[in-house]
Amino acid sequence: MSATVPLAERIRAVVRDDVRAMKAYPVAQAEGLIKLDLMENPFGLPPELRGELARRLAALEVNRYPAPRPAGLMAALRSAMDIPQDAGILLGNGSDELISILAQACARPGAKVLSLAPSFVMYEASARLAQMGFEAVPLRADFSLDLNALLEAIAAHAPALVYLAYPNNPTGNLYPRSAIEAVADAAPGLVIVDEAYQPFALDTFMPAAGRIDNLVVMRTLSKSGLAGARLGYLAAKPEWIEQFDKVRPPFNVNVLTQCYVEFVLEHRDVLDRQAALLRRERDQLYRALGELGGVTVFPSAGNFLLFRIKSTDPDAASRVFQGLKQHKVLIKDLSRVHPLLANCLRVTVSFPEENAAFLEALGASLPGGAEAVGSES
Repeated sequence: MSATVPLAERIRAVVRDDVRAMKAYPVAQAEGLIKLDLMENPFGLPPELRGELARRLAALEVNRYPAPRPAGLMAALRSAMDIPQDAGILLGNGSDELISILAQACARPGAKVLSLAPSFVMYEASARLAQMGFEAVPLRADFSLDLNALLEAIAAHAPALVYLAYPNNPTGNLYPRSAIEAVADAAPGLVIVDEAYQPFALDTFMPAAGRIDNLVVMRTLSKSGLAGARLGYLAAKPEWIEQFDKVRPPFNVNVLTQCYVEFVLEHRDVLDRQAALLRRERDQLYRALGELGGVTVFPSAGNFLLFRIKSTDPDAASRVFQGLKQHKVLIKDLSRVHPLLANCLRVTVSFPEENAAFLEALGASLPGGAEAVGSES
C-alpha cells in the first residue's frame, strides 16, 4: 500500500469492521472528585502492614519473568478462598482477562455466549471480539430472573458459555440458587457464576466448583481492595483448566501482583473486616436513600446500590448525575445503558464521610432540591 494512502483508508483496510464500530470501555476522569463509580474498596492496607509489604516487593527479581502458575499464590488462594481440592485454578489479569480467555478457547464456528440483560458488559464485549454470537435474556422489570425464558434460550441457542453474575452488576441482586442449579443442569456448555462481589454477598457456589462438570466459579480481588493489582481467578474441573491454560498468555500475572496478593492473603482478616464495614455502610446508605422522596433504591448484595430517579423526564437521571459532579461526587449514570435501567444511577458504598457527602449532594441535585437524610454512621 502506497505511503500516500490516507491513514483513515489504511485503518479501514486493516482493522476489522466490527472493531472500528465499537467504543472503548468508558472510564470517567475522577481527579478532584469523590470517586464512587467503579465499586472500588475505599480502604488501603493498614500502615503497620505497608512496611513489610514494601520490603517484600523490594526483594523481587523484576528482571525475571513471573512464574506462569505460581504455586505459592495458588495455594494461598485455595486456602483463603476455600477452593475445593478437586478443582483446578486459573489466574488472570483481572477477571476481564479470564472472560476473554474463555471466549477465545470456546470460539468454535457458530458458538454462542448467553447472559442476562442488564448485566456485566464484558460478557458481550469478549464474545464479540472472539467473533462469537451473543444472546441476552432480559430480566424482569424488578430485575428478578425469568428462569423459564432463560431455559428456553438455552434450548434454542445451545450456548457454549452462560454467564450469571452472582450478585448481578449493576442491579445488585442474587438469583435463587435453585435457578442457577437448573441452568447448570440444562446448559450443554459451561455455566460461569461470576462472584466478583462475593465478600459482600456472603454466598457462593465455590464448594461445587470441582463437583459439577460444567460449572466455573469466577472471582476477582478487585472489590476486596486490590483493584490496582489486577488479579482474577476461576475454579473448575481440572480438565477445563487444562484447556483454558493453553490460551492464557504465559506470563499474564506479574511478579508484583503475585507478591502483593500472596502477602495480603496472609492477612485475610484485614480484608474481612473491611468487607464487614462496607456491608454495614451499604445497609445504612440503603435506608437513607429509601427515605428520600425522589428516589427508588433497590436491594443489593454487592458493595454498590442501584437507584432510580422518580421522574417522567427521561433525562432526569443524567441531570442528577451532572448535578452530583458539580458537587464533586462521581457515580455511574446507567440511564441509557438498557431500557430496564431508565433513569437509574449506581453508587459505590464507601467511607461514612464519603457516603454522607454523596447523600448531601444528591439531595441538592434531585428535581426540586429534595433534602437528603444523613446516614447513621
